[in-house]
Amino acid sequence: MMNMPRKRLFMEYQIMLSEEPIDKYFALLDRRSKGEPLQYIVGSQEFMGLPFVVTPDVLIPRQDTEILAENAISLLKDRTFADGTKLDGKIRKNPDVADVCCGSGAVGISIGKLVPKAKVTLSDLSESALKIAKTNAQKNGVNAEAVQGDLFTPFRGRFRKKTFDMIVSNPPYVRSSVIPTLQREIREHEPMMALDGGSDGLDFYRRIAKEAPEFLRKEGLLLLEIGSDQKEDVEALLEQTGAYADIRCIPDLAGLDRVVFARKKVKSDFS
Repeated sequence: MMNMPRKRLFMEYQIMLSEEPIDKYFALLDRRSKGEPLQYIVGSQEFMGLPFVVTPDVLIPRQDTEILAENAISLLKDRTFADGTKLDGKIRKNPDVADVCCGSGAVGISIGKLVPKAKVTLSDLSESALKIAKTNAQKNGVNAEAVQGDLFTPFRGRFRKKTFDMIVSNPPYVRSSVIPTLQREIREHEPMMALDGGSDGLDFYRRIAKEAPEFLRKEGLLLLEIGSDQKEDVEALLEQTGAYADIRCIPDLAGLDRVVFARKKVKSDFS
């Protein structure tokens, strides 16, 4: 509110304030009392140790999602999961990575920042969200391409489609019927289009499972954040396509299912 460093606040706590900052302070308190998330009020949230601008146009990045980013980064560096498990295959020196349904861009930008050789593309249907993602890329010094469109639509060229070594996504996955039961901060303030995953919460996973192989290169990797009760359903959707190998689920720090991983099959997987 006053853009004053914390140390100065402690040193000058006895100074009497004028009416203007006091009015601003109580206006902020009023917004919080109505359920507006603190992150939207202050306009920022930390993710993977990096600062991100957040507005009501994007979901607030959460610690659980860091599991997705951490494993993506670890796999890009040396084909190793965050828990130390090794994945067979080669590592590209300059991997192309797509963050689909990117929102604030937290996952893709973290990858670009911590794997500097990665070439990151951010995509989202929401033009407003994509503007925030672009701002966050600049804020964190990441040279990421940003494209607007529905899931993989921006990558379908007239003569040649764009392909990636890794696709990551934290798509909408909340069941429509569950949304009214969410805490007020979420249901009344965070963007509904980033939450609603359809009647069973799986609408986006169905499309991603079916379409992603077309945009993954040889042995390309797919990482999806999921709801804690969606492991079996999402893994089944991937298996049904016949296009993936090494399907597995990665738990979060609380031991809950959080990320589903899969690798695009190659010829040797069918032998």
